[in-house]
Amino acid sequence: MNKTTPATVPAAPAPLKRAPSRPEPRPERSTGSRIGELVQRQGVLAVLLTVILIASFVYPTFASLDNARGVTVQASFLAIVALGMTLVIITGGIDLSVGSVFALGGVLAAWASQWGFLAALLVPLMVCGAIGLVNGLLIARANMAPFIVTLASLLAARGMLLAFTDEGATTYLVPKDSAFAELGQGSVWGFGYPILIALALFGAGGLLLQRTSFGQTLFAVGGSSDAATLMGLPVARTKILVYTLSGLLAGLAGALNAARLSSGVTIVGVGMELDAISAVVIGGTLLIGGAGSISGTLWGVLLLAVIQNLINQIGSLNSSYQSVVSGGFLIVVVVAQRYLARSRRTT
Repeated sequence: MNKTTPATVPAAPAPLKRAPSRPEPRPERSTGSRIGELVQRQGVLAVLLTVILIASFVYPTFASLDNARGVTVQASFLAIVALGMTLVIITGGIDLSVGSVFALGGVLAAWASQWGFLAALLVPLMVCGAIGLVNGLLIARANMAPFIVTLASLLAARGMLLAFTDEGATTYLVPKDSAFAELGQGSVWGFGYPILIALALFGAGGLLLQRTSFGQTLFAVGGSSDAATLMGLPVARTKILVYTLSGLLAGLAGALNAARLSSGVTIVGVGMELDAISAVVIGGTLLIGGAGSISGTLWGVLLLAVIQNLINQIGSLNSSYQSVVSGGFLIVVVVAQRYLARSRRTT
């Protein structure tokens, strides 16, 4: 019998190695989109420098060193309040209570200054921070509207202030030559301590916003709270922290103002929340949240302070014109933000 040899099965070809896939190049942003982003972030700085340059030529006293010191010292208190407002607005919220909290912090600091430097700082920080904490808890945990919650806190803080001062009849004074008074009136190389404190806080705020995960969480929460929740980000905790920080900073600014004035003035802070919001929005932070910068807020505060000082330089205009000019700037900036956002969506 003939033996049949089994047919040999050809070996399977070796699998072809796939070439490593290259990441698809990101679509380049258009020139218009880049210009729009630059204008949103640094446009206020260009306006500020232009106003300063024109005012220096028209009014020689405007460019003096003494006038610059006065402008920056007055702006430092609003700057500290606006710093906290920036963090709140980036998350898509609002804090209408900062003006009343600022005034309450000043009165508490002046009252507590009789027990020393630490008491004058800790008492307003604890009370004002607690007000911010309550705001954050009601907004983040109870899902209440920030506008309603902080409006209620505005009325509550002003009511506490009036009750504590017997309807404004009692004015607490800061002891002269005390360390707390020196905090508001002293200076280093001609720069007042409030200016240095404000700059230090803005530096820390810039690092917090741009170099930490907490800062990135703020932008994510402001962009879309639901999306941030799906990503596993601590949305509620973030909101509680920013409102607490806003209350702390408003109380600190009020304490520094009391130290500078050597008394707890009850009529300060009226409308300050609107000035803070104006400075933040003029600085390029979107009211809908999700975008903003600390440096822009600083330029916005300085622009408002320069406008106020320029009105004083004119002499024939009263301070009410500052509100007119600030309102005009605010309208222009909001319209520009909407136009830039729309143009970026279409490009």
